[in-house]
Amino acid sequence: MHYSVLDLSPVPEGQTTRQAIANTVDLAQKAEGWGYHRYWMAEHHNMPGIASAATSVLIGHVADATKTMRVGAGGIMLPNHAPLAVAEAFGTLATIHGDRIDLGLGRAPGGDMAVARALRATREAAERFPESVIELLGYLGPEQAGAQVAAHPGQGTEVPIWILGSSLFGAQLAAQLGLPYAFASHFAPDALDDASTIYRRYFQPTKRNPKPKFMLAVNVFAAPTDEEGRFLQSTMKLAFARLRTGRPGKLPAPVEDLSTEIPEAVMPGVDHALRISAVGSPDTVRRQLGELIDRYAPDEVILTGQIHDHAARLRSFEIAAQAMAGIGSSVAA
Repeated sequence: MHYSVLDLSPVPEGQTTRQAIANTVDLAQKAEGWGYHRYWMAEHHNMPGIASAATSVLIGHVADATKTMRVGAGGIMLPNHAPLAVAEAFGTLATIHGDRIDLGLGRAPGGDMAVARALRATREAAERFPESVIELLGYLGPEQAGAQVAAHPGQGTEVPIWILGSSLFGAQLAAQLGLPYAFASHFAPDALDDASTIYRRYFQPTKRNPKPKFMLAVNVFAAPTDEEGRFLQSTMKLAFARLRTGRPGKLPAPVEDLSTEIPEAVMPGVDHALRISAVGSPDTVRRQLGELIDRYAPDEVILTGQIHDHAARLRSFEIAAQAMAGIGSSVAA
């Protein structure tokens, strides 16, 4: 089973965006050596704690710094962009880097309504998401005789497109179009069971994708001990709570007692949203990842984890890679 990285290029408190991007490159290079299959980055806007807003630019930077690992978007928020412009950007990346580039597509704005207005994104653009996906597929596919507009670069690159989602809408669209599907279970897991079932049940095979391909997103906070893993996870819980209560900022340092930082009424919602997680020692993380894989039977797992200290973040992804390799060996046996 392939295992991959989802990186938001977090900007920890006390650090700069420049340092965050350097950390992303460092993690990507090490992840390639640890056997990770893909390295995806996500489009978010107006968030001081996330450095991946110009996602295609950062994808090119990471692809330059790596050799074999696939690099891509998890994802590009299509209503913010003209399909032709996305095709040209990712067609250019594929022209430079060959068959290493992925394009995951989402329907959300990647921010609040103020962000949507600043990006000139409209509700109508979100409602046209299916049509925009089909248009984009055309720009990246074989040359179309008589087409008035073509993507140069882009046409014929066949950059793989994934549909991203956290609802049944994305599952149904991916199934109808015969595309791979990645579910945002790392922060919005409520529809996970139904979405995975619907996607597989109604998948329409295509020449490029004869079988459904379902990706499960999991938060990982791996450390030498269970206690340290839970301590590292406090950073993401605190960041998520601040975002939910309208106080986004740089990635906070971990704390021993979250009850002093997160209101009692907010904590259950945070725990619920982040419940698709593996947290703790190497043995604990391997067991928890195995249980999630047994339950949801994904074709691929993508791991993420907002960790304040870069060295601890590297160690967490290394432990997670060892756990996934161990799970893969057990399955093969």
